[in-house]
Amino acid sequence: MIAEALFFSAILFTIGVVGVLTRRNALIIFMCVELMLNAVNLSFVALSKMHGAALGQVFVVFVMTVAAAEAAVGLAIVIAVYRHFGTVELQNINLLRG
Repeated sequence: MIAEALFFSAILFTIGVVGVLTRRNALIIFMCVELMLNAVNLSFVALSKMHGAALGQVFVVFVMTVAAAEAAVGLAIVIAVYRHFGTVELQNINLLRG
């Protein structure tokens, strides 16, 4: 049971990394980062169950808090960029241009 959860967590994390490295849309990149954080949460819970300690589950609460804050701030930035540039495609956005 625990080995399957860790394997599934590794697959989810790999999908998230591939999505972050290959996509150009800011919203999809944020979704892939959230997928990576959820994969880490799954591995924390599985390892916590394996070792019989609740420390991994405490880390999950902290990771979920950071993920919620990241999602709120990230979506606010994406909305601001969309209002200014009219797109969320990262190759079309150059913030350093005067």
